Formats: sequence, structure tokens, C-alpha cells
Amino acid sequence: MSKQTPSQRKLAKKIAPHDAGLERWTDWQWQLKHSIRDIETLEKLLGIRYPDDEREKLLKTLEKFPLSITPYYLSLINVDDFRNDPIYKQAFPHPAELILERREMSDPLAEDHDSPVPGIVHRYPDRVLFLVSNVCSMYCRHCTRKRKVGDVDCIPSPEIIEQGLAYLRDTPQVRDVLLSGGDPLLLSDDHLDWILTEVQKIPHVQIVRIGSRTPVVLPYRITDQLVAMLKKHHPLYFNTHFNHPREITASSREALAKLADAGIPLGNQTVLMAGVNDCPRIIKALFHRLLENRVRPYYLFQCDLTEGLAHFRTPIGKGMEIMESLIGHTSGLAVPTYVVDAPGGGGKIPLNPNYLISLSTNKVVLRNFEGVITTYKEPDSYEPIFCDRQCDKCVLHLPLEEAEEYRASGVEMLLSDDSDTISLTPEKTERIERRDPD
Repeated sequence: MSKQTPSQRKLAKKIAPHDAGLERWTDWQWQLKHSIRDIETLEKLLGIRYPDDEREKLLKTLEKFPLSITPYYLSLINVDDFRNDPIYKQAFPHPAELILERREMSDPLAEDHDSPVPGIVHRYPDRVLFLVSNVCSMYCRHCTRKRKVGDVDCIPSPEIIEQGLAYLRDTPQVRDVLLSGGDPLLLSDDHLDWILTEVQKIPHVQIVRIGSRTPVVLPYRITDQLVAMLKKHHPLYFNTHFNHPREITASSREALAKLADAGIPLGNQTVLMAGVNDCPRIIKALFHRLLENRVRPYYLFQCDLTEGLAHFRTPIGKGMEIMESLIGHTSGLAVPTYVVDAPGGGGKIPLNPNYLISLSTNKVVLRNFEGVITTYKEPDSYEPIFCDRQCDKCVLHLPLEEAEEYRASGVEMLLSDDSDTISLTPEKTERIERRDPD
């Protein structure tokens, strides 16, 4: 793994002066063991001191929403300006979390209502969310599942995992399973291997995805052993959660490289947050750096209506402004889908600037990213195929199995044991022409 920075060496000595902290800094389990979970430890390690009135408010906040941050992620904070630091804002409590605004909910996406069995959220027709863990290496202050993360009463037991697997086996329309939580990578390698194996035994499951923030807050979890295990389970996709360019460090780049080198396609889901990344320059820099590390920007999320997140939420207009700064101004690979996850369980609703100005029966008026207005001529002779659901009579090629790539021809066909052809005869020779057409 990458070498420690001076600030990390200093932190390691403070955290575990008698526990070989310097040598074990890159041990992900050491990092979890020494996660910061109280205000006093935070003050000691950062060398700061909260005023008494602020400390009291922070302690009240932690009574409802607990604190947990890895030493690694703590080491990224700019102590000289910590109150404005994007790492600090995502990791540490704010009294505004106790302000419950109208329309905010503990379960804004109605995941509990769309849960046919414990641990499964089935909202979309062909895919499900499988909550296999309730533990995270860090409790993000903007988490949409703050109601569950860290709650010992919500930890999925082996019985709950088995119920989820049984539901998958009994639901043939499910072709895509997303493992999330909590963070699936906080499970042991063996336990995660077992879950992946059981899911991929199900014939109708075509792909599995993992959602994890460990490359951001605990990159040392991406060990060679873990990657070797994940590599056995292709087709496997991996989505992570970088929100600011400063989160992309030497250690996180190394973790991402291990996953990418194992042939695992990587995506990223960014949450738009006031005071953290609500700036076109920040977002564009983040997406460019992600692509440099073979990570495709996948979603830009509008902050959910989870209780206590009002201070993070931006107007949708800010997200539109950021999308205008991306579309046409950088490569399409760097442009994610901007979405609102609809309150009440409506699912992800994509939002984009309006490039369609007007349309008639034979022409569409469009504008581009520069403001150029242009037209697109519709076809005059398009004859749509009326669909009456009689697929056996349809003229389209509806057999959807893989096309045959290899077909012998010429002399090769005569030599092939798979062909019944016995001769190759040129057309329209005199002999052929003399034959009776009947």
C-alpha cells in the first residue's frame, strides 16, 4: 500500500502509541478498531477545542445519530480550516441534524414499505436491493439510511440473509441484485464469498452489483485477498461514493486500481451537498479524476429528504447548473445521470436541462450546450410497427438468443463435419441452365 503521509504518522502515534500504530496503519481492521466515536478523541487528535455551548449541542446530536470515522479519513481533514473542510462536513456531526423540517422523513424512499421480506427492497421490476450488512466503516452525515446504520437491532442475521436468498430464488423476474447495507465490504471475505456464491447460483440472476464506500473512507479494505475472491464472481459490478476531489488520494487510487485490474467495472454515485461540492468546478474536477482512475461517474444524486439533512440540500436548480457545465463541456463519459430519488418510493427520476425547444409533426427544434438552435427533420415515410402483442406474427427478429458467429463457407464447408453440403456449383453455367426448372 502507499506510504503514510506525515499527518498520518502523527495521528498513528497519538491513536496507538503502544500498539504499533505506525506499522499497522494500513491494516483495515486496525483502522476499524481505532475509529473515532466521541468528541473528546476528535478534539485530541485534531488539536482543536469546541466551545462549551457547541460541545453540548454536538453531544445531543450524537445521542440520535452516532459518530464513527476511520483514522485514515480523519487524516484528510485540513485542520487549519476544518469548519469549511468537505471531509469534516461529511464525517462530523452538526447541530442542524436535529432540526426536523416539514416533509423530511426517517425513511424518505419508503424502502421499508417496499420490503417483501427482511433485508430485501424490491422496487423496480427486474432488480432488487439486498441489505446484507448494517455496519459501515464511517457514518456519513448525509446518509439516507441514518435510521438503520449503527442500530444493533437492524443487523442482518444469518436467518435474514437466508430469507433474502429464498426470495431471490422464488422471484424469477429478478435479474440484477445490488448488495448494499451498511457496507457489504465490512463483512468478512468468507461471508461475502458465501453470499455472492449463493446469489449467483440462482439461474435467473444475470449480474450482481456491490455498493461500498470503503475505497473512499477505508481503502485498505481492498486487499489482494478480497480482490481475488471478488474476481471469482464475474459478472460483478462495483459502485462507490466519492463526493469531492480531495477524497481521491494515493491510497484510494491504489484500491481502485486493484478492483479495475481484476476486471470489475467501477461506477461512482455522488451526492450533491451544500457547502461540500455544490460547485461546477468541484464536480467537474471530481469526475475527471474518477475517469483517470477508471471509475465512471454513474449518478449525481439530489440530497434525499431524510430527517436532519436540510442543511445539506441544494435547490434542484443548482444541480441543473452543474449539469449545464458538464454536458457539451466535457466528454460524455464524465457526465452522470442527475436524479432525484422520489419520496415515497417512486424511484430515481432523471433530471436534465431542456434541450428540446419545440416539435411539430415533421420537425424538431433543439438547442445545444452553446445555445445554438437547430432543427432535426423527422422521416416522411416512417411506418411504425403496430404492436398487438402477437409476437409469433411479428416481422421483427424477435429470437433474442446470441447470433451464430461462425459459419463455414467455401472449401472449408466441404471439409466440415457439421455441414451436409457435398458440392459447390457456380450459378448460371450452361449445364445448370439446361436443367428443367421443375
